[in-house]
Amino acid sequence: MSATDLNPLSIVLVLILGLCFGSFLNVVIVRVPVMLMQRWRSEARAALELDDDTVAPMTLSRPRSHCPRCETTIAWHDNLPLIGWLKRRGRCASCAGRISVQYPLIELTGAVLALAIVALHGITFSALWLYAACMTLLALAIIDLRTQLLPDALTLPLLWAGLAYQLLFSPLMLPSAVIGAMLGYGVLWGFATLFRLISGRDGMGYGDFKLFAALGAWLGWQALPLVMAIAAGAGALCGLALQTLVPRLRGQPLPFGPWLAIAGWLALLAGEGLMAGYLSLIG
Repeated sequence: MSATDLNPLSIVLVLILGLCFGSFLNVVIVRVPVMLMQRWRSEARAALELDDDTVAPMTLSRPRSHCPRCETTIAWHDNLPLIGWLKRRGRCASCAGRISVQYPLIELTGAVLALAIVALHGITFSALWLYAACMTLLALAIIDLRTQLLPDALTLPLLWAGLAYQLLFSPLMLPSAVIGAMLGYGVLWGFATLFRLISGRDGMGYGDFKLFAALGAWLGWQALPLVMAIAAGAGALCGLALQTLVPRLRGQPLPFGPWLAIAGWLALLAGEGLMAGYLSLIG
């Protein structure tokens, strides 16, 4: 189904599915860092020949969704995307503790992204791949904001999915995508190495290299200068504003992954228009 064939029922279904995918993304955002920490702790204890933790390992499906404060399991009707949070006015039904506004915001973003992808590309198999890429970028952005981690469990599948997308839907772009992945990693690695040599400290993590490589795979090497310009410009402006307005943030490291993710969204959703405008500015 193309974008011009959308009817009100299709739009409603797309929004509902987007809310559901956004709800699942909240699980990924909250649990993947915890799962990584548990795995690292287990590996460290094994290396030190200590007994393993007795805490049950967390997965994406277990334990069931629960209040972060009182740990009461959330009833299914309170766990409905957006509706559950609004019904309880953002509070736990058991202890009345606040439930983060992150949950409805991610669900709404998932719905808006779904509608945007369908409006631009219709209801097609390739559109589903693009939506998955956008949602993965959203998960990476929020995880990096919360923990300053960009998990390999998300960045590496995103990279390989980008190459597979080009192979399936745009084979002529595959060489550009391969070069983009190589340059995306190599350029940021080079900048970070040079910064470390000059300043004696790290300015960027390896997760940023892998994320930029993934964007190169999805967009091709030609889009990388534009993506970097958007990410660096927006990151610098917002970083300066935050450190000016919030004194406790001065001198604190700020994650770069969210800005790469936002630039990646823009390029995935409106790449041709952005590239045309970019080329006209530098031409």
